[in-house]
Amino acid sequence: MSVFEKIIKGEIPCNKVLENNDFLAFHDIAPKAPVHVLVIPKKFAKDFQELNPNEMVGFTAFIQEVTKILGLDKNGYRIISNVGIDGGQEIPYLHFHILGGTKLRWDNLAQNISDAQRLEDVKKGM
Repeated sequence: MSVFEKIIKGEIPCNKVLENNDFLAFHDIAPKAPVHVLVIPKKFAKDFQELNPNEMVGFTAFIQEVTKILGLDKNGYRIISNVGIDGGQEIPYLHFHILGGTKLRWDNLAQNISDAQRLEDVKKGM
């Protein structure tokens, strides 16, 4: 069971922003910006590639509501969903990061790792 499934079940506490029957938004425990919230579906999907496109309608509306609650809708924000090892996904459970509260930078995205290290990362479980 993933950490997100434990949060959904209430086994791990979180600082909730918003919750409904289908989605949950909560503050990230290791924020990368002044505002850093994770948004997850309550129905499992490993990543964005596994998400049923029809479910994005509800997901989109939920994320927009979260950004309004956080006051990010006025000055802007960034939404990120990492997919797979090369995308930087650390938890194999679909989630979106909402980042804001400051002017966001976009630093070097590529990490210089060897093919051997990349293969080792793949073997670890993504």
